Amino acid sequence: MPKHWYFSPITYLCFLIRKIMENVIIKQVSTESELNDFIRFPMELYRDNPNYVPPLINEEKNIWKKEQNPALSYSETQQFLAYKNNKIAGRIALMINHKEEKELGISKVRFGWLDFIDDESVSKALIDQAIKFAREHQIHKIEGPMGFTNLDKAGMLTMGFDKLATMIGLYNFEYYPRHIENLGLTKEKEWVEFEINFPEVLPEKVVKFSSLIAEKYKLKVLNFKSKQEILPLVEPMFKLLDETYKHLSTYTPISGEQIKTYKEKYFPFIDKNYIICITDDNDELISFAITMPSYSKALQKSKGKLFPFGWWHFLQAGKKNDRANFYLIGIHPEYQRRGVTAIIFKEIFERFRKMGIKFTETNPELEENKSVQVLWQDYNPVNHKRRRTYAMEIRD
Repeated sequence: MPKHWYFSPITYLCFLIRKIMENVIIKQVSTESELNDFIRFPMELYRDNPNYVPPLINEEKNIWKKEQNPALSYSETQQFLAYKNNKIAGRIALMINHKEEKELGISKVRFGWLDFIDDESVSKALIDQAIKFAREHQIHKIEGPMGFTNLDKAGMLTMGFDKLATMIGLYNFEYYPRHIENLGLTKEKEWVEFEINFPEVLPEKVVKFSSLIAEKYKLKVLNFKSKQEILPLVEPMFKLLDETYKHLSTYTPISGEQIKTYKEKYFPFIDKNYIICITDDNDELISFAITMPSYSKALQKSKGKLFPFGWWHFLQAGKKNDRANFYLIGIHPEYQRRGVTAIIFKEIFERFRKMGIKFTETNPELEENKSVQVLWQDYNPVNHKRRRTYAMEIRD
């Protein structure tokens, strides 16, 4: 045997250790420390990316606590970390929403909180774990990225990687879709997002039309003196949301527990000047729009923490900002084709002008949801982001 073929026991042991370390190891999250690693991994992954917006760390922790997240009462979930070279290289959460299964007859494993380095052995190991999880539960489909419900963040970014993320949208590197498609997953749902450069002057036809519609149907816009006056309308808003979107194929009704959770989670960020509510002559809520100043820069500066100084950045973003985000819009089906959108946009325009807002972004809207997209059609919207979920049928 030639001399250079010989390996000493120590050299061979080192070779084996290196090979083992190069393999991807998947580990289920089971401790508080591992959950912290799970939450903080993307913050490290995107540390030098100017468009990534971190979530609030405490809110991320609350997602995995039954007392804080009502979806856990009807869902199964597991979280996993991927390790390579003894370092965290990826993460994934797997979920089964039994309410969705029962009410819509949809049986699938949802995957979300998906992040990974640009290494296909890592992304493959994570998706393989999702497939394994589905087979263990005798489910024949996986889909993601998404959360527990249709009000959670969803959709992998496929266009707009150079745009600043929003508080309610997922962000990912450009290589993510390529990895997922190479693994055999295909497009399931597509979302579009628009950016609108607010005009200096609202078109005269919009002003006149909004007045005519308000008079014709005896509609009025509510003016709130304080945030507390909004509280009685929170539940009617969510009920109206159900009415607005129940025709969509993926929509499930919002439970009372979810309403309570979302109210507690987002109400502190609400500014009464960014809420538009329209009622009919019986004082019934027929439409609403929730917008907020953009908190993207505030979240970046706070690095995922409100305390000790993160709250200051949020306060400043609320006071001085030239950008806003749409979060939720609801219009009762009976009024969706009656021009109510003109009233909404007129109110938004007048309020944003007073607050110095020049740009606004819509929230992700399903490509099929034309009734909401019609809101922007007269204001030169630019489709600046697209995102999608990917799915795979699992064979036995």
